[in-house]
Amino acid sequence: HEGEGHCGGFFHKTENSTMNPTSDRIDFNDEDSNTSANPHFDEVLGKRLSRRSLFRGAGLAATAAGATALTGCATTGGASSTAIDRLGFKPVAKTTTDKVSIPEGYTAQIIYALGDPLAAGVPVFKNDGTDTQFELRAGDHHDGMEWFGLDASGKPSDSFNSRGILGVNHEATTDEKLSSFFIHANGGTAALPRPASEIDKELAIHGLSFVEVQADGKRWAYRQTSPFNRRITTMTPAVLHGVARGSEHMVTRYSPDGTLCRGTLNNCGTGKTPWGTFVSGEENWFGYFHRNAKDDDARKKDKQVQALNRYGRKAGAASRHGWESGGSEDRYARWNNSAVGAAAKDDYRNEMNTFGYVVEVDAYDTQAPMRKRTSLGRFAHESVAFARPVAGQPVVAYMGDDARGEYIYKFVSDAKWDPKDAQGANRLAAGDKYLDKGTLFAARFKEDGTGEWIELSMKNPVIEGSSYFEFKSDADVAVFTRLAADAVGATKMDRPEWGGVHPRTGEVYITLTNNSNRTAATADAVNPRVYTDMKGSKEQKGNVNGHIVRMADASPAGTDFKWDIYVFGAEAGSDKSRVNLSSLTDDNDMSSPDGLVFSPASGICWIQTDDGAYTDQTNCMMLAAIPGRLGDGGARTVQHGDRQVTTHVGKTPTPATLARFLVGPKGAEITGWCETPDGRAIFVNIQHPGENTAMADVNNPAKYESQWPANAGYGAGQRPRSATIVITKNDGGVIGT
Repeated sequence: HEGEGHCGGFFHKTENSTMNPTSDRIDFNDEDSNTSANPHFDEVLGKRLSRRSLFRGAGLAATAAGATALTGCATTGGASSTAIDRLGFKPVAKTTTDKVSIPEGYTAQIIYALGDPLAAGVPVFKNDGTDTQFELRAGDHHDGMEWFGLDASGKPSDSFNSRGILGVNHEATTDEKLSSFFIHANGGTAALPRPASEIDKELAIHGLSFVEVQADGKRWAYRQTSPFNRRITTMTPAVLHGVARGSEHMVTRYSPDGTLCRGTLNNCGTGKTPWGTFVSGEENWFGYFHRNAKDDDARKKDKQVQALNRYGRKAGAASRHGWESGGSEDRYARWNNSAVGAAAKDDYRNEMNTFGYVVEVDAYDTQAPMRKRTSLGRFAHESVAFARPVAGQPVVAYMGDDARGEYIYKFVSDAKWDPKDAQGANRLAAGDKYLDKGTLFAARFKEDGTGEWIELSMKNPVIEGSSYFEFKSDADVAVFTRLAADAVGATKMDRPEWGGVHPRTGEVYITLTNNSNRTAATADAVNPRVYTDMKGSKEQKGNVNGHIVRMADASPAGTDFKWDIYVFGAEAGSDKSRVNLSSLTDDNDMSSPDGLVFSPASGICWIQTDDGAYTDQTNCMMLAAIPGRLGDGGARTVQHGDRQVTTHVGKTPTPATLARFLVGPKGAEITGWCETPDGRAIFVNIQHPGENTAMADVNNPAKYESQWPANAGYGAGQRPRSATIVITKNDGGVIGT
């Protein structure tokens, strides 16, 4: 994440954390590019366009009229949710110890960490910076994750509970200055040009992995030689799909016809489609690219310049790792996003346009190329949350754009759901059917607890006639989605991150992790808090601790919704009139909610934090929640000087309905969650433990911020590693109950 969180890679100097005085890290996650004149929603209420003038034709209205209410979630297969009304574990206390803390009666086991070999003949990971062959090893910064079941014979299964494939995002790497220092023997080279051998390692540790895991009745382990094991890196060939395929904006030296590209980058959240594939969001990819200082002139200041600035790549901006400096080979040249040739087919001026999408992979098919689904828009994607599919109705997906002042989106497929597609063997063809053609919307929230989805397409006359940005086609809208949302007046939010759909109510939950840019003047009903919080002697301002918005569509494909705030993150002792509006206690207080997933087996909502504001009191954590329903609370007024903002707050949670389940090691973010179909084993990722270690101390374990997981008995060396853990209940029961 940018600026105030850790996810997204880049050092993550945070506005909620104190910089290590011995380090000199560059914060490439600090994206703050929404400087559009797009008003906040309270300014546009009186200027609303009627739906008749906003949309051409009656297609949307007909779709809305014919749709049925959301009834659940299909993000993973398996057992139906069993309603529970209270959590069944003792809350875990806040702690800053360098370990994974979980409730009494549970066991956690580390099963898959950075560098673990994924093929026969790959040496055991030495963890001293000398290891190579990362194309055949686990990548770094484990993030979003999904379960794909296998039966005892290795065939796909939605019900077998002791064998499966984990699809894992490898978002980024722990770095300082330019180097991914923990994977290099002496911390790497922190100046340009960088050695090609170092860059090659870094190109390989990003991306995705698919790894088979299996339980023997007592312990879980990953299988090094499984035929399902697979790495996808920044160099893996991919196919562009959807409305932007073949457009002028996708033309590169690698693909003159704009249909192919390479790799995936900065993958954060995930999702599982109703037809059984893995989808992953490309988040903070913009910082990996270099632009020459004179590139605006080289591009003749065309509209791409406006778009590049809007997506955080101003001319002359330094790249995160300096990959473009590795030499003249194509694998390095592609990271120079400058116009250096005679035309787009001669260089990589459009390479950045091939990133920022939802990618789709079939976990069971190791040969099928990854697809980039451009119709779902291009922005800093987190997860993809699918509404429960209803036969004869469109497939609906919800997404957030994780940067300050960005937007919440919804995609509605043109194709109507056919349940037979959930059983088909050609899963990616189903993805073509439902994700390549459809309509993208951005959310506008109103102060009365309602809202509307605004269509982002050339059918919308606001976009077709925009003076803000020149849109000539729906491909333009897909590639420059943020500018389309700007143009229609979507609501600027406090960094929308992961989303989840409640498996029984169908309501959509989106985490809004924090926002240092929120001010009293811009506070609105859905982003109502602005306050000062102290971390030691450091003053933190804005929406420091974040919140979770809850939405309910009138119909899945419709344009009207209602909303409230499920819960506000806050420290237990903070002011309940302005900050701790949800009255959190020491059993469930939190800061910067990020990951959010509903369990299909139990219905529990799992909330994970990526925090820098409260880490002087506790490491990042995971909480279990049993949310109520939208509207179960009431209106609250928040005072900002002489200005009042009225918001809508859900019912106050208690330790029986919201409780801390896990606290991670030092410096780590808790992210990624999936489960076996019976809900008796959950998998959780521990990302970048020890990330605040100084590069100068890379060979001095005594100065590491964290030595996890080595200090828990896993693997060689003492350098901290991102890793996947599995948690089981000692009595064999369903997790959290």
